Amino acid sequence: MKKFVLSLTLMATISGLWAQPKLDTTDNKLKQQKENIITESTIIKIENLGLNINSELPELRPTISPDGNLLFFICENHPANSKYRSIPNSQDIWFSYKEENGQWSEARHLSYPLNTVHYNTVYSISPDNNRILIRGAFVNGAYDGKGVSICHLREDGRWSEPDALRIRNYFKYDQGKQSGACMAHDGRTLLLYMTPEKGGSLNDIFVCFLTSNGSWTEPKSLGKKINSPETDEMTPYLAADGKTLYFSSNRTGGLGDNDIWMTRRLDDSWQKWSDPVNLGSPINTENWDAFFTLDAGGEYAYLSTKLNTYGESDIVRVKLMEKEKPDPVILVSGNVYNKKTNEPLSASLLYETLPDGIIAGNGMSNAIDGAFKIVLPFNKNYSIRATADKFFAISENLNLDSLVKEGYKEIHKDLFLVPIEIGQIVRLNNVFFDFDKWSLRPESYLELDRVVKLLEENPSIEIEMSAHTDSYGSDEYNMKLSDNRARSVVEYIISKGINASRIITQGYGETKPVVPNDSDENRQLNRRVEFKIMKN
Repeated sequence: MKKFVLSLTLMATISGLWAQPKLDTTDNKLKQQKENIITESTIIKIENLGLNINSELPELRPTISPDGNLLFFICENHPANSKYRSIPNSQDIWFSYKEENGQWSEARHLSYPLNTVHYNTVYSISPDNNRILIRGAFVNGAYDGKGVSICHLREDGRWSEPDALRIRNYFKYDQGKQSGACMAHDGRTLLLYMTPEKGGSLNDIFVCFLTSNGSWTEPKSLGKKINSPETDEMTPYLAADGKTLYFSSNRTGGLGDNDIWMTRRLDDSWQKWSDPVNLGSPINTENWDAFFTLDAGGEYAYLSTKLNTYGESDIVRVKLMEKEKPDPVILVSGNVYNKKTNEPLSASLLYETLPDGIIAGNGMSNAIDGAFKIVLPFNKNYSIRATADKFFAISENLNLDSLVKEGYKEIHKDLFLVPIEIGQIVRLNNVFFDFDKWSLRPESYLELDRVVKLLEENPSIEIEMSAHTDSYGSDEYNMKLSDNRARSVVEYIISKGINASRIITQGYGETKPVVPNDSDENRQLNRRVEFKIMKN
């Protein structure tokens, strides 16, 4: 197998790697992966990922992207490794991506500013493929000791310098020989394995949460069901559903030294878990088993093994049985655009549950083409939006609490940001009324609070708030309904302290359709509330 160092000038190749194509949603239907149904009677086989990835050297610690198309792993003692000549058993990060024919590309060595220390690792990839979590604490690009750092994909296709996560009292807990991490798909939950015993080798698994100032809370043990003083719990992987946890442990009942176990979180305390279950053969062997990872669909598990390999250890994958899989999720992909120019934008993403407004996760759109991906569990109603300076977001609504958990699904939904300029019109997609009524439903408050914040932060802005209907009903009826709905919205905004003189209300009825009223989908588009910036 040949592997080549990633050149600093391979910009076209890198850009091609990170571009995220749109999904075909012309039929507006969610697509189920039916081939991933595995039962007890299925003969489960380990699939070696092949010579484009594996070699006579040790390939270790795979990390797969949630979309299943990008793979990072460690190659040990490769001549291209940064510290190959100075450090025994040097470990560097390599990557491969899945090509259109389903084959993995020839692995490449990850270039500067990564792979600068002795032992390098990618712990996690965000759903948008725009952020990676790596081993070690880096300050201004320089290694600063134990910890965890994050890198962002830049507009030139290169990774940013690693930036250490600020975790409260981290060094109080990381006193042992080993440590590591995994970030949940929501970007707000961090799992760590380490031990507070100085020089100790028996790790526990902890959880931290992102705070409003960008730091992380003090590590909290996952409790006695997971951690034991006499055993080693390590390499946690939290599935896309945010509940199913896979980890490595040498507890009794295993096939070898360390095995992969599975458990499910039972509540939001992070202390109550189902009894851990050993995943058995062929995932577990008589050897030391760890570093288990999944794609978002829960279809394939990726791991390293020493059985039937090309070299000392190889990266392989295996399909999971239904009982071993996490709950299904929705993978939402799209692009963020400037609504005025239709140019792609790099922006932060935020998704919240409705009507409570609880932040469910975050993301980031690609600096190259504005592409993003987020993972959403079922049973929730979500508001999704992008955020950027000097723009107001057109939020989108995804109601997943009415969908049956039929399997992993992918949908495409673009997001738009409207520049805060005179004449710009912003559609408020998350303002809701009951049929034939104009009283605001509670899930509307989160959306309208954003309008209140805009007016508070920009005291010179004046707006026209308007409501529109489809063509059903008489002209007079539609005009009255839209006018009352616009007034209800404005009354809410004024109740939050905004001066009434800054807002004009207008009901347009069916007089300003954005599309012909010739289908249910189009009529839904025409039923809308929006505001126009009149003065700034």
